[in-house]
Amino acid sequence: MVEPPTLMDTLALCAPGTPLRSGLDRILQAHRGCLLVLGDDPSVLSVSTGGFLLDAEFTPQRLAELAKMDGAIVLTSRASRIARANVHLTPKATVQTSETGTRHRTAERVARSLNVATITVSAAMATISVFVGNSKRTLEPTSRLIDRASQALATMERFRERFDAGLVVLSSAELEGSVRVDDVTAVLQPAVILAQIAEDVGEELVELGVEGRLISLQLSELLDGVEETALAVVTDYISAPKNRAAQRGQAVWQAMRGLSSEEVHERSAFAVLLALPGSPDTVLDSRGFRALRGVPRLSSVLIERLVGRFGSLTALRDATQADLEAVEGVGHARAASIKSELGRLGGPR
Repeated sequence: MVEPPTLMDTLALCAPGTPLRSGLDRILQAHRGCLLVLGDDPSVLSVSTGGFLLDAEFTPQRLAELAKMDGAIVLTSRASRIARANVHLTPKATVQTSETGTRHRTAERVARSLNVATITVSAAMATISVFVGNSKRTLEPTSRLIDRASQALATMERFRERFDAGLVVLSSAELEGSVRVDDVTAVLQPAVILAQIAEDVGEELVELGVEGRLISLQLSELLDGVEETALAVVTDYISAPKNRAAQRGQAVWQAMRGLSSEEVHERSAFAVLLALPGSPDTVLDSRGFRALRGVPRLSSVLIERLVGRFGSLTALRDATQADLEAVEGVGHARAASIKSELGRLGGPR
């Protein structure tokens, strides 16, 4: 069964640097318009009349030449071949459409009623529009996308600084045994904002194609370790039975990422999701997930066993090497490594 097309997949097909985008740009430069259908399955043939069969390899030059005719051009779903040209499409007129031009109305109706994506090039507006299901995206100039992505990266840099600063404060409070609710939410809030902005930038990177390589590298650097660390913080402080903290932590982190633009700026929303005490003065104790992640070559399975056995960072730091070795899978060398790492973080207790 053929997977239905997605808007992101279709945008990637016509991003700068792809053969399809090169062909679309040629059509724009020639001040012509066209309608493309990405898919040559029976459902498309059922609404197609006229035209002629090609079954030729796709090239930008062929696409530009075929666009001189008025009819639609049918490509295979990945735009690797040109199936038909100069086709008259007759989708059901009862399919709702918000478009006004004949070509755009037809494109939207075909996309909404069939399991295919459609693309239109408007000579009058000098625009390229993509239709997938009920979604529509008009491609923006590359320069505008780069400007917007660069502004988003500048914003992310500020929140990355807040995230790193919050981690320093949280780590210090953990060592002193004085963690408060605000110390935890001060780390999670910028982490979620970073993740949400990254999703928006990711969509623009799809549209940018090869033009977004530098932005992609910058994005990866800004996000390095953020999600893993934030998830560990959630798992450390979420109010849940210790044997379910890791499982519930994943669900709560996803819920945090889904907070609205208004909720994400309210730290109380994070405290509610974590089910933390209402009093800002309540002292919290870490389970130790984040601290144990810093121990070299310590698997997630062993981390969960250690947390399940000791229950808190305080107890982990107070444990003797013999106590640690008693945990299944933790031998002499690993126990020594754990003691060394936890001792390095806060010195002897």
